[in-house]
Amino acid sequence: MAGQIHQMINMIIRKRSKGDPTIELTTKTKLVLKGMNPDKFTLSSPDDPQVIAKLKVIASELGVKL
Repeated sequence: MAGQIHQMINMIIRKRSKGDPTIELTTKTKLVLKGMNPDKFTLSSPDDPQVIAKLKVIASELGVKL
């Protein structure tokens, strides 16, 4: 299923920011600093198990449950 990474990134941002644009921007910045550029992944991006595993770790570090 293509696009799973994109959906996970959006879920992390949405759950962490809770609609606050400032927290949304800082969350995107934190993702970039951790090696996950949200703009790099689209709904047609192939699902890479290593990237998905890394996103799960990042979500846990940010206090977000996927």
